[in-house]
Amino acid sequence: MKLIDGKACAQQIKAQISKEVEMIKAIGFRVPKLAIMLVGDRPDSVSYVRSKEKTCKSLGMDCQTYFLAADTPEEEILKLIEKLNNDRTIDAILIQLPLPDHYDSARILDFIDYRKDADGLHLMNVGLLHLGEPYVMPCTPKGIMTLLETNGIEVAGKHAVVIGRSQLVGEPTAQLLIRQNATVTLCHSHTRNLPEITKIGDIVITAAGKPNLLKPEDFKEGAVLIDVAINRTDEGLEGDVYSPRTREALEQRLGAATPVPGGVGPMTIAMLMQNVLDMYKIKNHN
Repeated sequence: MKLIDGKACAQQIKAQISKEVEMIKAIGFRVPKLAIMLVGDRPDSVSYVRSKEKTCKSLGMDCQTYFLAADTPEEEILKLIEKLNNDRTIDAILIQLPLPDHYDSARILDFIDYRKDADGLHLMNVGLLHLGEPYVMPCTPKGIMTLLETNGIEVAGKHAVVIGRSQLVGEPTAQLLIRQNATVTLCHSHTRNLPEITKIGDIVITAAGKPNLLKPEDFKEGAVLIDVAINRTDEGLEGDVYSPRTREALEQRLGAATPVPGGVGPMTIAMLMQNVLDMYKIKNHN
C-alpha cells in the first residue's frame, strides 16, 4: 500500500507560497493578509486558530486575529465583517467554525465579501463551484484533489464513494470529483448497507467523524482511501477507518491511503494559505 503523505505535500506547497511572497516583498508590494475571527473560546478552535496564525506568518504573510466573546451580539460581528470587507489591505477573511449555537452561521458567512471568503463557504462561492467556475475552493476538498493529483491517482472514469455530505467537505468534494469525470456516490447517515457500496468504490473518501465506520474488508482490493476525519479517542487520534489497529490490515487490502494524522489535515491549512495568496493575486492582478 502506498502511504499518501499529506505532510510532505503540504510542505512543498507552503515552500512555493513562501517563495512567491518573498518575490512580492522584494518588489516593494505589501504582502497578502488574512483576517481570522474567533467567537468564543473552544479549546480546539483556539488551537486551530493559533496554528493558522503561525503558518501564515511563517510564510511571510500578515495575519490579524479578532477574538470575540461567545455572547458578542450578532450585529457587532456583522459590523466587524463589513469593516474587513471594506479594508483594502485585507485579502481574505476566515471565521473559525463552529460558531456558538445561538448564532445564524449561514447569515454571518454570507455577510463576508465572497471575493474575500477564504473558506469558500459563501453562497456565491458554493454556487460557482456547482457551476464548475469556482472563485475559491473550500480548503479540505481542494486539499483532497491536490493529494490525488500529486500522487498520480487517476480520477477520470473511476467510481468514487464520498461518505459525508457537509458543505465543508462532502458535497464540494463530490462536485470536484464529478468535474474530474469520476462517477460519484454520495453517502450519509441514512445510507443503507454502506459496506456494499464501499466495496465497489475505486476511491473512498470518509468524512463522517465516526471511528470504526468501516472495516478493512469493506473495501475493494487495491482501492484508494482518503480518510478526512480526525477523531479523538482514548487511544489517540484516529480517522473514520485509519488507526493503529487497522493499519496493518489496510496495508494488505488497499492500493493507497492517507494516514491519520499526517494525511488530509496538513493539506487543509496549506490550501487555506494558497487561497489567501490567490485572492491577493486576483485583486492585484499579479
